[in-house]
Amino acid sequence: MSRFIAGAETPVAGLRIQVTGGGCSGMQYGLALEEGPRSDDSVVEIGPIKVFVDPASAPLLNEVTVDFLDSMDGSGFKFYNPNAKASCGCGNSFSA
Repeated sequence: MSRFIAGAETPVAGLRIQVTGGGCSGMQYGLALEEGPRSDDSVVEIGPIKVFVDPASAPLLNEVTVDFLDSMDGSGFKFYNPNAKASCGCGNSFSA
């Protein structure tokens, strides 16, 4: 993650993780590099990385684990949500 932040064109204070409507299972995860937190964000520090979470996404991200996979099948972020009732094959969409 640090290499994405270091390579960004604008200053980056952390990573936003959010849940929005959409995807094949009804809700989807979103990631974005951010210049800073919003006033109502929760800020979680994981080593050198700050993660910003908005109040609406926070309960849907409870106990979620995010991993970065780099394999022959492709690379990208993988979300593991033990609270999801269903999820799609890509792992980026779920229903609560």
